[in-house]
Amino acid sequence: MFNSLNGTITAKLPQTLYLETGGIEWDISMPDTALNSLPSVGEKVRVYTWLQHREDSMKLFGFSSKEERSAFLDLLKVDGVGTKGALKILSGISLTQLSAALDSQDLAQLERLPGVGKKTAQKMMLTLKGKLTLDTNIGQMQQRLSNIPPQWQDVTTALTEMGYDRRSCEEVIIKLQHELSADFEGKTQAQKEEIMFRKAIVELA
Repeated sequence: MFNSLNGTITAKLPQTLYLETGGIEWDISMPDTALNSLPSVGEKVRVYTWLQHREDSMKLFGFSSKEERSAFLDLLKVDGVGTKGALKILSGISLTQLSAALDSQDLAQLERLPGVGKKTAQKMMLTLKGKLTLDTNIGQMQQRLSNIPPQWQDVTTALTEMGYDRRSCEEVIIKLQHELSADFEGKTQAQKEEIMFRKAIVELA
């Protein structure tokens, strides 16, 4: 099955994204938090996907990152939380906040989420506590996404024009700019951008 879709955004509605790829317009259910992180209608984007296939229907769900998709699938393991419930939960809280609430056993915050009562919050705690630790310090990265150094703006633009999700590109660039510091020594800005561009494509693949 397909892992992601690259295409042009044709519409953004509550918990719904319309994405055109190769003449086909996809109707994708998506958390509002993810929708808000996407670029404007008419721009290209990469969306990670999961297909729900039943005997009488199929429904496509979309996410702005692999971590978000994993969290959605983990929520489906909680008794009483179906796809609609998981979509509402992720529409009302960021992954960082959800992980923190579970790890700190903050039932009050979980109970405030859309469609989550006391019993469901307790089930979420039992099922997911300690399992949503984010591997890439995504919380710190999200705080810095709007502060991408100017020298990498052209690289970010080039990657998004190829169809990659902007937020994913920015996360990769933030990570790589530290890892590649030794490779940048003595290089011109153009050479640094070429190195960053090639490495980022490998990371995004």
